[in-house]
Amino acid sequence: MAKKVAAADAPATFEALLVLLHARMEALSPSHKRIAERVMVDPESVAFMTVSDLAAAVEVNEATVVRFASGLGLKGFPGLVALCRERLREQAQLLRRFENLENLDGDLRASAVAMDQTNVARTFAQISDSTWESAVRALASAPRVHVMGQRKTFAPAYLLGYLLGMLREEVSVVTGSFGGLTDDIRHIREGDCFVAVSIHRYSMETVRSAQSARERGAHVITLTDNPSSPLAVSGHDVFYLEAASPSVLRSMTAFTVLVQALAASVAQQMGRSARESLLEEEGLLSSFETYYAADGE
Repeated sequence: MAKKVAAADAPATFEALLVLLHARMEALSPSHKRIAERVMVDPESVAFMTVSDLAAAVEVNEATVVRFASGLGLKGFPGLVALCRERLREQAQLLRRFENLENLDGDLRASAVAMDQTNVARTFAQISDSTWESAVRALASAPRVHVMGQRKTFAPAYLLGYLLGMLREEVSVVTGSFGGLTDDIRHIREGDCFVAVSIHRYSMETVRSAQSARERGAHVITLTDNPSSPLAVSGHDVFYLEAASPSVLRSMTAFTVLVQALAASVAQQMGRSARESLLEEEGLLSSFETYYAADGE
């Protein structure tokens, strides 16, 4: 593991712990890195694990878990658990969203519209020109583009893959279906572009795939929800999206708007090439009679 943190400099909050782990990730041993990933992605479960439980979950021995915690300046494994429980108390996201839904006054539809307008505005206000231009350039010019999102974030990931696939060649949506995730990752080459989409609670497979893609020399773009996300450390271009909602379900509206805007910018940058791809697509759709046509059309 990296140099031990002095007790006086030990993280006092879970957010501080995340910052420390992100900063030291590259210096961690493989076994300590697996522990760090589990803590970052699933602190709710770690909060109620014993040393033995966590060791078994990440396939290390118990002494390694204790050394990991002590190396962060914490008071052994109990200190690590205490920070994870603090996170659990602070978040309680699902419970709070249920309470908001039950206690919501007025029109839920109007509240959802207003909140999503705010989500979109805040999301785009955080994006720098340099980040946007770098991401669009990579999506337009990389030899291959791989897009990954699981569970709730599969929808915007699929949409981005679909739109880019209409504009250019060599675009794939990574699903890892039928146990084939490692096969998908094996096809990533240096110079490719890998897009990872995930929000709290973060998909371990998406986090690890983004890390692997970066290690393999791909340009990594991440779409996530806050700077403490484990995806933040892997991205060359990182987009933080707002997902607040007045109900129990987190909103994906800002994600949808962002991927459509990215695809539109890619089309603009590719110019004639994108236009030719779209015309070819339309020709194939017509020849295969893909869409319903009313009589006389």
